[in-house]
Amino acid sequence: MAAAAQLIYRNVLRPMLFRLDPETAHRVTLALLAALPALGRGGDPAALATRLWNIDFANPLGLAAGLDKDARALRAWQMLGFGFAEIGTITPAAQTGNERPRMWRLPEHRALVNRLGFPSLGMEAVSGRLETFHRNPRRMRIGLNFGPNKITPVERVADDYARLVSRLGPSADFIVINVSSPNTPGLREWQAPQALAGLLERIIEARRALAVEPPLLIKLAPDLEAEMVARICDTAAERGADGFVAGNTTLARAEFGLVDAPPGGLSGAPLIARARALIETVYRATGGRLPIIGVGGIFSAEDAFGHLCAGASLVELYTGFIYEGPALIGAIKHDLMRLMQTGGWRSISEVTGSAVK
Repeated sequence: MAAAAQLIYRNVLRPMLFRLDPETAHRVTLALLAALPALGRGGDPAALATRLWNIDFANPLGLAAGLDKDARALRAWQMLGFGFAEIGTITPAAQTGNERPRMWRLPEHRALVNRLGFPSLGMEAVSGRLETFHRNPRRMRIGLNFGPNKITPVERVADDYARLVSRLGPSADFIVINVSSPNTPGLREWQAPQALAGLLERIIEARRALAVEPPLLIKLAPDLEAEMVARICDTAAERGADGFVAGNTTLARAEFGLVDAPPGGLSGAPLIARARALIETVYRATGGRLPIIGVGGIFSAEDAFGHLCAGASLVELYTGFIYEGPALIGAIKHDLMRLMQTGGWRSISEVTGSAVK
């Protein structure tokens, strides 16, 4: 059944969508998914379940931030079999992002380039959708990815993050602080340890005011040197962060033979080795004490398994979904079970970091 669905997507639906420019295809896909009825989903094998931050995840496969920025298709992501979805990047006020064109496909490389610049409906528009979905006790888990508005002065950026935590934190299973997008001027400078320390102080203060404090994760760029990653991890842990998302899109081009690619963040298959190296660096820097969500280049169960072995506790995909379609989710989970059984692994937690222990 899954193989047939994948063939239909590759041979019929994907050619139709790829005739549209990437951003229009993205919007059409989200509209179709949002219109799906609330159908049930099958259960996942117990071996795929994992527990992090006192939160149960039915499986370790999640939707990466960027595909559903405004929580338009939450029911669809659950129905398709994701264990969780990272929604966003959400900004405090609505903003349009950068001028178009701002998304490009590189089919021969199974890659995307985007310079979207955080287009967002804003936190108030997203709030109602999240609150409605949050009432379902059997729902998948939701991570909320936060970023500042482009026009926010540097001295007020921490306030933007704090406002987001205060307003949307109660609807999040975990929060992701995005300081690594390459498409918002100056944003990556907040990864520097001293800047990050001050930022986290303000964010943690806002989180303390919530009735329930969701875990706080820092999203890192894959373009950082290992020494800087270690320093960032030390600072984040000292200041109260609970984990990391490793990583984001890359600005690198030459190593992939893509010097003529459009400007912006590159995602997809070329990123897998760089993403995995970042995961392992974070895992070593933290001694495996803080959970990592591994992101970048996942097109198969083998890709996901490699990220888990390198230190990830959960994994996310985006570009693989665009190229392979919804059947990829079930295929990855099915083949993850096969890989675990072959290696004698009984749980996802046993796999995590097994290649670096």
